[in-house]
Amino acid sequence: MILDEVQEVEGWEKFARYLHEAKKVQVFITGASSKLLSEEYSTFLAGRHVDIEIFPLSFSEFLEFKGVSIRSRMEMVKFRHRIRKLLDEYLEFGSFPKVVLIEEGKEELLNNYFQDILIKDVQSRFKVREPVKLEELAKYYLTNIGTLQSFNKVRKLLNLSLDTVERYSTYFTVARLIFFVPKFSFSVREQILNPKKVYCMDTGLRNIVSFKFSEDLGRIVENVVFLNLLFRNKEIYYWRDKQQREVDFVLKSGLGIEQLIQVTYASSEEEIAVREKRALIKASEELNCEDMRVITWDYESEEEFKGRSIKFIPLWKWLLEVYYK
Repeated sequence: MILDEVQEVEGWEKFARYLHEAKKVQVFITGASSKLLSEEYSTFLAGRHVDIEIFPLSFSEFLEFKGVSIRSRMEMVKFRHRIRKLLDEYLEFGSFPKVVLIEEGKEELLNNYFQDILIKDVQSRFKVREPVKLEELAKYYLTNIGTLQSFNKVRKLLNLSLDTVERYSTYFTVARLIFFVPKFSFSVREQILNPKKVYCMDTGLRNIVSFKFSEDLGRIVENVVFLNLLFRNKEIYYWRDKQQREVDFVLKSGLGIEQLIQVTYASSEEEIAVREKRALIKASEELNCEDMRVITWDYESEEEFKGRSIKFIPLWKWLLEVYYK
């Protein structure tokens, strides 16, 4: 039995448990609301449920929705021109399934999604009494994806109390609208105290709010990289030293660092800033990680820099390489 949006019915957990235990029925609970997160019902259904969180489409799934089905690395190269053209749409309108499928009305649908998340998943659920401030903060974060943010800085910019910023930010993360990536440090205290980088669940939502798509392509590309790392279940941090050298993504695996990733909108070697390579090398030395990648718009190579190897890979190819190696 499939029960969709059943979280709107009081006591649904008891009914689901009754079906499963007394009637021996397999029960699937589905819904878009953040109320379905496990912390809402884990006590009553402890040991009786498996959670599967569904994200917007990966780039590979997006291509399939567009009729481009790739089964091998050879096909990936064969259809590269079509893939690169569709990548522009993926960046601008995001990858909610219905948005991908319709030809007209994408902006209106995305705006409806944004309002639904704010009203149903945040305002109603957490009984927010100041919806205007809630929306203002959400739009601020969405407009500033890929940047370092501290709650104290946001408080001053938006003239909000620190408590309000902290609470609303937590609500956004629970609703999966916004994600905060901490600075990598071997000190948990330093991770907590340092600013965090902000990203959003879907670039289409971000673009419908900010209306600055062409001006912010670098940040949008970085957000897409973050989302695909999230889809791949990676433990994600950023790195920054006292000289303000920064690496966009540090991927941790167990006790060690698996990979360092820098993201740039560059299309050629000449456009890639030397400071980005230097930051990678410094982080590589400090974190003892040899696997360094620079995700570019259209430049592919492998270079030796200061005695270490750095791989440069175009975004479209990086988004698909995990599936078609």
